[in-house]
Amino acid sequence: MSTEYRLCELATVSSHVDDLETDPSNRPDPAGSVCEGGGLFSHTNGTLNGQSPTNPVPEREESEKAVGGPDSSGGEKLCPVHGRELHFYCGTEERLTCSKCVSEGFCQGHKVMELVTRATVVRNQLVDVCEKMQLQALRIERFIDRTLTAREKAVQTDANSARERVLAQVNAVREALEEEEQRLLEAIHREEERVEQCLLTQRAHWTHTLEKLTRARTSLVHTLTHSTDTAIVSSNEEINDRVEDAEGVGEPRDTEQLTLNRGCSDSQLMVGLWASALLLRPSAHTLTALRFEAQTIGPLLSLSNDQRTLTFLAKRQRQSAPSDPARFDSWPNALCSPPMSSGTHSWVLDVGTSAAFKVGVCYSSIERKGSGNGARLGYNPKSWVLSHYDEDLSFCHDGCNVGITVAKKLKRVGLLLDWPSRTLLFYDPESTSVLHVVRHAFSEPLLAACAVADQSVSILH
Repeated sequence: MSTEYRLCELATVSSHVDDLETDPSNRPDPAGSVCEGGGLFSHTNGTLNGQSPTNPVPEREESEKAVGGPDSSGGEKLCPVHGRELHFYCGTEERLTCSKCVSEGFCQGHKVMELVTRATVVRNQLVDVCEKMQLQALRIERFIDRTLTAREKAVQTDANSARERVLAQVNAVREALEEEEQRLLEAIHREEERVEQCLLTQRAHWTHTLEKLTRARTSLVHTLTHSTDTAIVSSNEEINDRVEDAEGVGEPRDTEQLTLNRGCSDSQLMVGLWASALLLRPSAHTLTALRFEAQTIGPLLSLSNDQRTLTFLAKRQRQSAPSDPARFDSWPNALCSPPMSSGTHSWVLDVGTSAAFKVGVCYSSIERKGSGNGARLGYNPKSWVLSHYDEDLSFCHDGCNVGITVAKKLKRVGLLLDWPSRTLLFYDPESTSVLHVVRHAFSEPLLAACAVADQSVSILH
């Protein structure tokens, strides 16, 4: 193929890229436009579109001008050694050379070709490169016109769908909150009215009783101070009646009916949303970095090197632990540091397949010695724990157990302690469902506590 024609055809096709891409009717006939090698260019007996190219340049002269070029005096470059024209190209030296250099000079035995042949090879390589660049340009234009445009439309569609989904979720939460707010406010109002009615009834009853008691006392005092002996003795029956009336009054005492039931404001929905907001919001606090304190570990437990895993030991594996005032000497308990007395804290424990464990919090003043309830987590007023034993899950505090029903066995247990609101919450990290909520006016700093009577429990960070 004539390289001059291929370059001309390349320029011609490049100038009509848009027409070829957008209007199929403008594309050249495949039979006349596709060369034997499958390229985009062709020639017919060395002519352009069936016509001979104008002002053809001899290949030898053209190649010499392209590769050798004229020297500074306007003539051909000559070999600096032999003074001959550079009509050859040495592939070994990668430079032009003369026939004398090839036959008996430095290029003797090297890989040599005629200059015109080398020029043809370079031209063909340049044409191939230009063809590849044109095809790449076509692919880029097609990518811009088709892919990027389609992606832009898809992004707009997806973004609108995402906005609608977010708004729908927020609206659903807002509607649920508004309904729950209205329900809770009405429940609080009803409870307030009930307590106020009880107070009015009690006030009226005890006011009437006080008046009756005052009259009886006044009458008895008058009898005592103004009656003769005969009159007092004669009025014995009347005096006994008044004394009986006074004794039947009874002692006034406060009752739960006179106190607002705070349970009227409890809401599983509100607690779940509150906990989710604290745990899942983008600005949520980080997990509290806890470690089991080695000096508190009970004699039935072993502690990992990183102080995060407690393992229950079989009898044959148990070792005597060093004596320490902080150590539990009977129950398989362990406490963590640091203490918590402000802010919001959360931590997660991996309970694995343990069949017997307790996780929760306690005061640092909890008893450490003996096998009594004072050192038993959940059986004294200084500890609040979630207890799992024999497939039963419950919340324990001061010896009182509250059963908890779960759909499947817990593999992890999460705890959330919000000191400002005096709230302790146990939850399932996998489903973020609330297991139990404790509201208590904690009076001392709290320590994370744990007991293990089967396999291992680990603090996750």
